Amino acid sequence: MNKCILMMLVFLFAGSSLSAKNYKGAEYRTNEAFVYGRFEARFKPARKEAVVSSFFTYHEFTSETGWNEIDIEFIGRNDNHVQFNIITPNQKFHIRNQYLDFDPYLDFHNYAFEWTPDYLAYFVDGKEVWKTTDDFVKTLIYPQKLMMNIWNPVYTNWVGTWSDNLLPAIAEYDYITYSSYTQGSGNYGTENNFTLQWKDDLDNFDETRWRKATHTFGGNQADFIVENAVHKNGSMFLCLTDPYNLGLQDKVKPELLYARENYDSSVTCMFSEEVDSVSALNKSNFIIPGLTVSDIKFLEDRRSVKLFFSNYDLGVTYNLIVNNITDIASPANKMNLKAVTVNKINSLSFPVKINIGGNAFEDYLPDQEWSNKVEYGYQMGDSKKWNPAINVTGTDKQELFHTERKGMVDYKIRVPNGTYKIKLGFADNGNTAAGQRAFDIYAEGKLIAENMDVFALVGKNSVYEVNDEVSVHDEKIDIYFCDDVDSAFVNVIEIEKMPNSVGQLGNAENLLDFSLEQNYPNPFNPSTTISFKIPNSTEYYSVLQNVTLKVYDTLGREVATLVNENKQPGFYHYTFSTIHYTLSSGVYFYTLHAGDFIETKKMVLMK
Repeated sequence: MNKCILMMLVFLFAGSSLSAKNYKGAEYRTNEAFVYGRFEARFKPARKEAVVSSFFTYHEFTSETGWNEIDIEFIGRNDNHVQFNIITPNQKFHIRNQYLDFDPYLDFHNYAFEWTPDYLAYFVDGKEVWKTTDDFVKTLIYPQKLMMNIWNPVYTNWVGTWSDNLLPAIAEYDYITYSSYTQGSGNYGTENNFTLQWKDDLDNFDETRWRKATHTFGGNQADFIVENAVHKNGSMFLCLTDPYNLGLQDKVKPELLYARENYDSSVTCMFSEEVDSVSALNKSNFIIPGLTVSDIKFLEDRRSVKLFFSNYDLGVTYNLIVNNITDIASPANKMNLKAVTVNKINSLSFPVKINIGGNAFEDYLPDQEWSNKVEYGYQMGDSKKWNPAINVTGTDKQELFHTERKGMVDYKIRVPNGTYKIKLGFADNGNTAAGQRAFDIYAEGKLIAENMDVFALVGKNSVYEVNDEVSVHDEKIDIYFCDDVDSAFVNVIEIEKMPNSVGQLGNAENLLDFSLEQNYPNPFNPSTTISFKIPNSTEYYSVLQNVTLKVYDTLGREVATLVNENKQPGFYHYTFSTIHYTLSSGVYFYTLHAGDFIETKKMVLMK
């Protein structure tokens, strides 16, 4: 069942009391309640499966008819994604699954929303990413307290499967601001219609403004306790722990969750938490009997490494032994020796055809949920089966369009690196007019459909197709569905490998030199992918490179900064999307600067 439905029973705060649950979370909430305003937080959510890190406002109601809530929620298993949720009277949910062109768990970013009588708008790093003026906005009229929390829901379809080895989970908040809605007389926010009232740097606990919650609610596996909201080093940390190791401490040993082979004959190891780079890049800590580890790449999430072998055979099943890996806690925890069987690639046959929401049909594969053991699958969403008597026009395979999946975050398909044609099939079998459902679609960071309303395009019970090409560099196609009105859906996904496709990347020998690749596609509109690689600087890749990747116009004016941080050696891929900027068609330049290496390439925006 979709999170939207299940969460109807969740936030029953009033009168709830501690029930000695097995896990302890934290919630931080204002004493004051607000009506309208701009609410901002700079924070880094917890990258842990089945964990929610949030920033939201909430009306403490005594009746379902008075429910008002405005959410920003990060679900730890979903990269490149944030969920916006607005709950209005009678427990009505309005969700936007928002694609992000960065990994939100790697660093701090600014997240905000503007709540006014006429619209609700969400912002990421100061840029508006979604806005609604739908009628339900006018029902957001009740005073709401500003809150943040961390918790582990029971709803596996929403957040994934919980495991105790994921403890502790920690979200870090840098500052919070509140600006009142002062239309026509402000100095901040959209059209300067807001006025800053306060900013809290969260250096300490201000009891005049905040309260640490002590309650729980249905669907939450944790109790909220005051000890798990911690102020330290100029930040506030919300912690999810067991009942014995409370607050900002980590006494849990890291654990190897799985190992999986890749098309480039490497093996990726995933750990339960961030691990120390020195131990993770020590070749002697990884053993496959009969093989020699030739190189190791420490991946950007800091929870996984990629092992390269000089004589790996994709036709053989291997066992991997891992030992002496430590986490980043102080003092560090060292994992126990663990042996696992490396998950094999079960190569898909092209073209890959998937019956979304349904079973296997002719040469179409059945729908399934994504995991480290499968080659394709969905994250989140509900399957829907329509009356098989419905006549869908525009297809000779009626059965495919009698099933769908709606409310997904994304669909993933493992493929060798290269260029692929994507075909998505849709038939709106439920709506009766245009404007009842619309959504965006991103594939490999590229916007391939914007505000798509299938009914408006082809009417009811008719097939509509979206076709595009994408370039894959990480052996996985990611297709993101972003709700705008109602829930996004899809009936059919087909993937076809293009002739003369790009060869595979990732071989250890490819890490010897810097390189900046030509963006793809080029010309582009509205998004393109820029790829580069940073070579290994020492045997264990212990030296980081200070890397910037910037976009300029023909006059040399900086348009965007895509990267400005230290980077481990490896291959990187960044999306430049013009939907965040006001740019005209023409030539632009992008420059990679890493240490002494500088290279510039040209790209063309064609609207």
